[in-house]
Amino acid sequence: MARIQTIAVVLGVLGVGMNVCCAAGPQDFAAVERGRYLVVAADCGSCHTLPGSDHSFAGGRAIETPFGYLAAPNITPDQQTGIGSWTDEQFDAAVRQGRSRNGARLYPAMPFPYYSRMSRQDVSDIRAYLNTIEPANNAVVVNRLPFPLNLRSAMIVWDALYFTPGEFRPDASKLAEWNRGAYLVQGPAHCGACHTPKTFLGGDKTSEFLRGYTLQGWTAPDITSGQGALRDWSADEIATYLESGHNTYAAAAGLMGEVIELSTSKLTDSDIKAMAAYLKDVSGAPAEGSPAADQDVLAAGGAIYQDLCAACHRRDGHGVPNMFPNLAEAATVKTADPTSVVRVLLQGAQTAATDREPTAPAMPAFGWQLNDAQIAAVATYVRDHFGKAPAVSEAQVKNERVAQTARTN
Repeated sequence: MARIQTIAVVLGVLGVGMNVCCAAGPQDFAAVERGRYLVVAADCGSCHTLPGSDHSFAGGRAIETPFGYLAAPNITPDQQTGIGSWTDEQFDAAVRQGRSRNGARLYPAMPFPYYSRMSRQDVSDIRAYLNTIEPANNAVVVNRLPFPLNLRSAMIVWDALYFTPGEFRPDASKLAEWNRGAYLVQGPAHCGACHTPKTFLGGDKTSEFLRGYTLQGWTAPDITSGQGALRDWSADEIATYLESGHNTYAAAAGLMGEVIELSTSKLTDSDIKAMAAYLKDVSGAPAEGSPAADQDVLAAGGAIYQDLCAACHRRDGHGVPNMFPNLAEAATVKTADPTSVVRVLLQGAQTAATDREPTAPAMPAFGWQLNDAQIAAVATYVRDHFGKAPAVSEAQVKNERVAQTARTN
């Protein structure tokens, strides 16, 4: 008995929870591997690892929200600055209930409304994996929002309006593959955190699930089967995009490029196919037409396109499969919000590099060469001619230049 008590004390010092029936110890290799996979599926590294850092999951990365900046906390098993001294109940409450160790409510930059779809065992496995990584002593000031948004008590109202906790429940009328895809999309992969429109308080408009949203200077397109930008993509083409960052039509860059590099490209083929099958079945609103663009603007934009863009995207916009996007099928070209198109024209973009597609072609920047009217003209031409999407105004380009300057300062 004394030996068992001694082991328990040692494990407690190491931050390994002993107070939950489903808690996994550091030698439970199956639980650790399940947790590692879930951490990848949940894309934890995107927020909790500072780019270029030698310490994975040590936190500190600034996360842009419509209300200001937050910083991702340290989730290594460090006893002082990480989660090493947290109990398993406290960790589960943070991941699935949006409650910090001291009971304070978390901001939804931590996508707990989606993570709540995971099971208690899922979260226990995640904790088991995190217990195995190298502790990093890195104290992070998480809350950087201005007053009064920095008062977490306001989250009481937010949670009441927008947070409905509950584990994922399979749909008995659907196939196992569909249900697996639904679990991943609705749960750990938290696709709706970017792709679902938000209210003025930042909560999901659940009636418009996956119909597109713009955040951090990028447009997350509508990915439903109605007017969604992927409506003409097959399930196999969606799967190829998620696992490699490239397909016949498109190349991922920006936030989506990061998601693919760090998360979806590392999932199993069966899980990627399941996500694609589910996404092809998500209903959306019917496609809407766009008003005709000014003919003079289209003529000017077409001339710029032939001069600067046709060499890679070709005169017909079809590009080069798996390298340069087909503009008639590129998701961001078809969206109502032109933010991504304008941003890429202004500052260029580096596409995702994955094991399956390591080349990662880049789009050059033209913001130094073209003025706001010219950028608006070529963006309008591309969106009208290839995507049947609304025109871009000179004011929209100017606003995006200002926003880019703010992000770099």
